Parts: sequence; C-alpha cells; structure tokens
Amino acid sequence: MSLREINPNRKRDPQTLVEEGTLDFTLGDIPGALRKINDALAVDPEFFPAHHALAEIYFSTRDLPKALAAATKAHQLQPGDIHINTSLSRIYMEMGDKPQAEHFGAQARMLGWKDELKQPPP
Repeated sequence: MSLREINPNRKRDPQTLVEEGTLDFTLGDIPGALRKINDALAVDPEFFPAHHALAEIYFSTRDLPKALAAATKAHQLQPGDIHINTSLSRIYMEMGDKPQAEHFGAQARMLGWKDELKQPPP
C-alpha cells in the first residue's frame, strides 16, 4: 500500500510525481504517466522537469503538436538545458522543419561543448 493510498489528500511534491510518472511511462502506462505529470504541473505549473517529461511522452506517442508545446514551455523555463534543446531538435525534425531542428541541434551541441570545457583535463 502506498502513502497515497493511506492518505489520498496528501499533497505530492512535483519531483516525486514526475519520477513516478517517468516510471509509469517506462513500464508502458502512458495514461498513468500523463496523469502524474499533470498532477505535478497542478502543484507547480513552472516545473521544468514535468514539461520536459510531457514533451518526451508526447513525442513517443507521435502527438507532435503537444510535444512541441510542452518542449517550448520547458525551453522558456530553462533555455540553457542541453536536453530540452535536443528534444526540440528531434521534434522539429520529425515535423519536417529542418531549419528549426538544426537551430536547436546547434544549441545543444554548443551547450555540450561548454560543459566539456568546464571539465578539467584528464
């Protein structure tokens, strides 16, 4: 029995909800994943990991307009995140917008290079 079943009114933190939703998604329970991630957004509408998770779930189900909307919101929240730039590149490529895909792909590469430069040499 989960804590949620013991006390269904217990307020859940967004990070836990996204983690549980991600697990549901990996186990193939897309409706459960979407429910938990949307619950996280109900607690914190600006929670970057929830928007990014939605983008990935919608991308995997080929709901590209919803994937793009979620990824765009995530990018507005954290434009310097390498993963959301990669997600946007993939979404735009799948939608057939090669210039936008290349733009976000280049952003992801630049962010990756910046991370590499921060690492001390071996």
